Parts: sequence; C-alpha cells; structure tokens
Amino acid sequence: MTEITGYDTIRWEHDKVVLLDQRRLPEKELYLTCDDYRQVVEAIQTLAIRGAPAIGVAAAMAAALGALQSPTRQVQEFQRHFQDICQVIAGARPTAVNLTWALKRMQALVAAHLDQGIDELKQLLVTEAQNILREDIAINRQLAAAGQGLIQEGDTVLTHCNAGGLATGGYGTALGVIRAAWEKGKKIQVIADETRPILQGARLTTWELMKLGIPHTLITDNSAACLMAQGKIQLAVVGADRIAANGDVANKIGTYGVAVLAQYHKIPFYVAAPLSTFDFSLSEGRQIPIEERDGREVTQIQGLPIAPDGCRALNLAFDVTPHGLIAGIITERGVILPPLPKNLEDLRTNMEES
Repeated sequence: MTEITGYDTIRWEHDKVVLLDQRRLPEKELYLTCDDYRQVVEAIQTLAIRGAPAIGVAAAMAAALGALQSPTRQVQEFQRHFQDICQVIAGARPTAVNLTWALKRMQALVAAHLDQGIDELKQLLVTEAQNILREDIAINRQLAAAGQGLIQEGDTVLTHCNAGGLATGGYGTALGVIRAAWEKGKKIQVIADETRPILQGARLTTWELMKLGIPHTLITDNSAACLMAQGKIQLAVVGADRIAANGDVANKIGTYGVAVLAQYHKIPFYVAAPLSTFDFSLSEGRQIPIEERDGREVTQIQGLPIAPDGCRALNLAFDVTPHGLIAGIITERGVILPPLPKNLEDLRTNMEES
C-alpha cells in the first residue's frame, strides 16, 4: 500500500490494477495494487471498491489482468481459459449488473478477434478495459449535465449511500448530478444519509463533498422523515445497482424507505444511472438478486461490537424501489420520465436500432 494525497477510484498502471481502498476511508487514503485478477475479485467482495459502475470497471480490468497471466499460446485454449477467469470474476457480487455487462463486453471482444495472435488478444483486452474506464467518466459527465437542471438555486438535496466518483470510474452519478449543479454556480446544500451498516454516506459521500467544497450535512438514516416534514429537503437523488425493464430500481438498502418518505411528503425522488445499469432481461424488480452479506457488518463497526455477542443479524445489502415512486431516471441520454415501463421500452427499442 502507498499513501496518497489525491485520488483516482481505479486505474491501470504498469499492467497492474491500482485502486483506492475504500474500506480505509476517511481515516486513510491508501491505494491497493493488484497484480493478480483474484486480488481484484477480493477487493470487490470486501468493498475495497464498490458502486455499480466502479465494479464494472474493476471487473473489466480484472479480466484483462487474468488474460495477461494466461500461459497458453493456443487461441481456442486461451478463450476457454478466459471464460473461466470471467466466471470467477462474475461471482464476486450478484446485484450490480455492471459487473456482468463489462465481462460480456470483454468476452465479446475475444470472440470477435479469434483470428488474432495471443499477444494481440491480450493487448486488445487491456485497451478495452481502459476504454471502459474512460467511457464511464465521460458518461457520468453527460448524465450529470442532463440531470443538473432538476436542481434549482437554493435547493437542499438528499442523497443515500455513495454514488460519487468513488462509486464510478470518476465524477459520479447521483453525486455527479449534484456536483454539476454546484459547478454551474447554484448555491445548494446536500443532506447525506449515513447509510448503515457500512456507512458509505458518512465515510465516503461526505469525504467527497468536503474535497469538492460543496456544503453538506450528515444525518442518521432515521432523520430523513423529520427533515422532509419540516420542508428542509426539496428533492432526493440516488444511484442504482440494477434497473429492471419496468423501471424498478435496486440500490443500497434503505433507498426504498427514502422513496416512500419522499412520495408521502411530495418530494421528487430521482435515480441517476448509466445505461449499463439497466437489465432489460428482467421484467420487474423482484427478479433482481439481492445480496445478503455477513451479519457482523451489522453487529460490529470496524471490528468493534455494538450488539451482544451471539446476536443474530440480517444484512441485506440492497432493496428494490418500485418504479411508481420514481420521478425520473437520469441517464446519459437524458431524463426518462414516467410512465417508466412504456418510456423504458421505447428507450430499449431505440438502443437496439442504433
């Protein structure tokens, strides 16, 4: 590990994957250097890197890293070995669809270039992983520009979990929208939910907001309703880990509750996500696999017990927000408004035709 002063979420450097260890934030800003694809898989599983778009980038880079280490010199054998590598990476986390989206893109590249030599295939995969990173940053900026107009001068925006540069290749989705509004000169405030049990809001979102100089206040998760009732929040913007064809959204646990509160208090609730987060193979949100993590993440904070020894804990990492609670989904192609099932079907048709 190497201590740093600035930060990239993830980058490819000298045929290694270098990523900011988000488990150590905000106390320490440290890079992890991975020279084996299995180390990247472990980093995804242990939340050293997290957030759907960032996981997609990490998966692509892990695949490229595994390809570089393949000893075979025969193309068909290389393809089989590469598929095995991708299968291992795909099992890292089940909910974020960007992971499998990136792996399918890498596998398609291999399938389309089987007439190339092994060395050429490996270099193509390295280049493709770097392209996915660059594209993600560019898409985030497009998405943010499309969504920032939803935030008005003087608004206070609630966000849940972390959907900033740390959750992506760079710039951010939900936090990117807020960032773009701030960069337009709008005087805004941000309310960040702490986001139990891993405290991504407290540890990561506030860390990013402080670096950006955007005024913000950290609240406990159970304070949002009170602030909404007092008229102190004008809109909510969150990210997504997977979006079904009808517009149902899987995101960090607690998002559904924020959406219900927002609807009751007549506050618009928006989701910001790139098109790579859409899973049109699933007709509705209840088909999305929901990851259940170790209960110790609930009963402990950074290894310190906060519940009696032996206490049983349920640790669902995500929940699903029904599309009827969502005021719009912000993408790089613009803001998709209700009725989401119909408008997403139109988007899917346009994507297939283009």
